[in-house]
Amino acid sequence: MSLTLAEARRLATDLLTAAGMPLDTAKRTAWCVSVAEAWGVASHGLLRLPYYLHRIQAGGYPPDAELRTVTDTGPLVALDGGGGLGHWQAWHAAELATGRCARYGIAAVAVADSGHCGALGLYTVPGIEAGQITLAFSNGPAVMPAWGGARPLLSTSPLAAGIPTRPRPVIVDMATSAVARGKIAAHARDGTPLPPGWALDADGRPTTDARAALHGLLAPLGGAKGFALALLVEALAGGLAGPNLSAAVPDMFADTDAGHPQRVGHLLIAIDVARFEAAGDRLDRLASSVEVGGGRLPGARRRLPSELHPDQPLDTADSTLAELRGWADRLGVARNVR
Repeated sequence: MSLTLAEARRLATDLLTAAGMPLDTAKRTAWCVSVAEAWGVASHGLLRLPYYLHRIQAGGYPPDAELRTVTDTGPLVALDGGGGLGHWQAWHAAELATGRCARYGIAAVAVADSGHCGALGLYTVPGIEAGQITLAFSNGPAVMPAWGGARPLLSTSPLAAGIPTRPRPVIVDMATSAVARGKIAAHARDGTPLPPGWALDADGRPTTDARAALHGLLAPLGGAKGFALALLVEALAGGLAGPNLSAAVPDMFADTDAGHPQRVGHLLIAIDVARFEAAGDRLDRLASSVEVGGGRLPGARRRLPSELHPDQPLDTADSTLAELRGWADRLGVARNVR
């Protein structure tokens, strides 16, 4: 059983609008979820949609949330998302950062009081297409202890970067934990064990049980250095954007938290490459040196959204498709899940 990219977008849009989201924000959210699926980032694709729908219905993501400008100095903008789902809000921030960067050479746009926004690499696309280096940061529920600690303090502290190199751009998209939490959720959904070293249970003991890991802790990437990098991301997304530090963010995967807005923060920073003399040529040479040496650039296998064909089949897990069929029946949506 499968969906094409176009079918996934239509289904996700229909489900989100049936749950109460306005059409424009539902379309952008569905686009983000579907492109993540097409990129092979299933942990942040259609797998997440049932969780979003559940939280919308429970009140955790107000479907009619609007973005409100709190501060606007020109190159720096602070927005408030009213607790809404983060995809369309982060995309708006990315487009706004790109426009302001074109004017000022550099721009930073923060979104406070938002929700989970999926695959962060998506929000580097407007900047890449405009010839800008774009950095994206976000926080979420605390699942990572301090180095040497045993209680959850930081989220997976994801970060992304888009670099407009030629002929293909670089897209860095990574968690600073040993693995993204969505991958833990995928293993829990499929009933498959985790590789050793990914996670700890609620008592701080190493575990390969994905369900135990969802209620436990994730190890930082690279030990103490990974924790330091995660702390930096938390300072930018939770500290600057806010309003919640990760320790206060409700857990998307916990039913008891479904009615509580997450209130996470996102931060987008864009830098105009053309403002630096010959920087574009140097960046191209840098990318070329990786490939000439036999390496592969981060994100090299990800086609830009404009390059994706609507009839592209998606490799979506049967269990995810079954959940989507159930939600379509529940919300009275004419489903196209084969």
